[in-house]
Amino acid sequence: MEPRNRDFFTGFSALTAVVALVFAVVAMGRPGTAPVSAGGATTTLQVTLGDNYIEPAALTAPAGRVVLDVVNGGVAPHDVHVVETGAATPLLDAGERTSLDLGVLAPGTYTLYCEVPGHRPAGMEATLTVTEGDGAVVADPADHGDHGDHGDVDWRGLDRKMAEGLAAFPAETEGLGGELLAPRILPDGTKEFELTAAITDWEVEPGRVVQAWTYNGVVPGPTIKVDVGDRVRIVLHNELPISTDLHAHGIDLPFEQDGVAGLTQPFVEPGQTFVYEYNPQRPAVAMYHPHHHAHRGVPNGMLGAFLVGDMPVPEGVTVSQELPMVLNDAGVIGFALNGKSFPATAPVVAGLDDWVLIHYMNEGLEVHPMHLHGLEQLVIAKDGFPLPAPYLADTVNVAPGERFSVLVHAHTPGVWAFHCHVLTHAENDDGLFGMTTAFIVE
Repeated sequence: MEPRNRDFFTGFSALTAVVALVFAVVAMGRPGTAPVSAGGATTTLQVTLGDNYIEPAALTAPAGRVVLDVVNGGVAPHDVHVVETGAATPLLDAGERTSLDLGVLAPGTYTLYCEVPGHRPAGMEATLTVTEGDGAVVADPADHGDHGDHGDVDWRGLDRKMAEGLAAFPAETEGLGGELLAPRILPDGTKEFELTAAITDWEVEPGRVVQAWTYNGVVPGPTIKVDVGDRVRIVLHNELPISTDLHAHGIDLPFEQDGVAGLTQPFVEPGQTFVYEYNPQRPAVAMYHPHHHAHRGVPNGMLGAFLVGDMPVPEGVTVSQELPMVLNDAGVIGFALNGKSFPATAPVVAGLDDWVLIHYMNEGLEVHPMHLHGLEQLVIAKDGFPLPAPYLADTVNVAPGERFSVLVHAHTPGVWAFHCHVLTHAENDDGLFGMTTAFIVE
């Protein structure tokens, strides 16, 4: 099909955008340890949704009608789903409260969890035990699922799971994302790249294969790297079941090439092809992803690194390797570094005294403080813009959409832990998982 990126807007005269953003944070106390009775055979239980936990983590009620009084005490939006009954709350913003009537429940165990992608494996799960008795006891609400009754913890089993995960690292999985995409050089010197958007199998960690939304069948999509001033041509083929587009996040380009379907271009419908052409005029550490239905495509894998030119480094530094590190935390991919979850994450391997340039790229929905043990990170750029005063850090906080470029001097031999320091993004009762890898200095 012929490209359709010409003359989309005729007679386009003005565009006025008014955006109002209101944050309401409600200060709330912790729920009590006793249920509030609504009378008769109805038991009402208070439930607080925090970021990465449901509180209490264990609830108990007598057989009969059960109502949950649910409040979002966190910052991010959350909901509650009950596996066995199918009951669910709407998505609650910070401070919002709602009631969820579960109906009459028979004795047994019921599972509650947040359905927002990535939140359940991060710890947003709880259990409701319905008993034969006439009294309800709710577990200590200060227990965020950390097994406060330490006498019941199988610590040997926990240690064994941790050791098994470490022994498997780095685990082999099918598929490798983020590799450099070689362009086709056209007669006029234009560098042409082809990207195909499609749903494909992707092994996030050993044995966990998901239906990922991909570019060229991999997560992240292949890395595009060009020089400043190059004529760039990107041919996008859409094999998805929905329309799409391609936004180059962080690159200066003409309005009509910005990749926002419905605003700067027509929708690229299933089976269609669209061509983007421009000349990047400044260095960039950027990302590419869909803008149309990005809430679905990006968390599920449609993301990639886009580098223009070379990042300036301090005098005397010779970079041995340049590594984009794409961060994800939602969708079918979940908590991942470059499309893989520990123990399948790839370690950074460097020789003694090497300098490694790492570009953090947050394509997720949450903030990720990236922490490196044993080696300092020299932060030299934010969003591709060199910092006038680079600074040293061991933890770099990367918000959604942000890019940070850091230099790491491999001055001390060892296998150094490297992970997101939101701990539930990197570890659970099965050991290390998700956003964990290692920096190996040989």
